[in-house]
Amino acid sequence: MPLKTKLGKPTDQRMAMLRQQVTDLLTYGKLETTIDRAKAVRPLAEKMITLGKKNTLASYRQALSFITKEDTANRVFKILAPIYANRNGGYTRIMRLGTRRGDAAEMAIIALVDEDKIAEADDAAKKAAEEAAKAAKRTKKAE
Repeated sequence: MPLKTKLGKPTDQRMAMLRQQVTDLLTYGKLETTIDRAKAVRPLAEKMITLGKKNTLASYRQALSFITKEDTANRVFKILAPIYANRNGGYTRIMRLGTRRGDAAEMAIIALVDEDKIAEADDAAKKAAEEAAKAAKRTKKAE
């Protein structure tokens, strides 16, 4: 079991929160949250990336059952998994920020490692998608 604490929520609410945080982490590359939540998100996010490295239909469906957005699951399998192909775990890092004003909760940023490689891969994927859309538009006009 990846959680050592219950984070003050019932099981269904806790899992819904963690699913959303994992989805946001895999979509945006980093997430600011409390240290306890970051420590709970880390093993779940790393499991999703490991599923992406397997790259089978069964692992894709298993990832889709946890990740709440289909385009994020596609990003894991097509962009993140090839970047982390030679890495055996340790896909995330937790950096402490200090206390939050208001309730003095310890805050942290959980981020994916190799941010520069991910940004380059995202840019390349966007350019390829734009070029494919332009090509489709040209062929549609030709008809």
